[in-house]
Amino acid sequence: MPTGKVKWFNQDKGFGFITPDDGGTDIFLHVTAAQRGGIDNVKEGMGVAFEVAQDRRTGRTSADNVRQV
Repeated sequence: MPTGKVKWFNQDKGFGFITPDDGGTDIFLHVTAAQRGGIDNVKEGMGVAFEVAQDRRTGRTSADNVRQV
């Protein structure tokens, strides 16, 4: 499971981005993916582990099942 840090997160809009520890492109993070992993309050700089999901319709990648590490 990849790990990274929350680059930024907008609490009002419910989304942000994760910077993967192994480099590469930042990953979109939606509040529901964090909630599924048990995180109620996403904070900038928080260490996380996540699964990478790809939207079948748009082809965009996003984080899923995000957990704090």
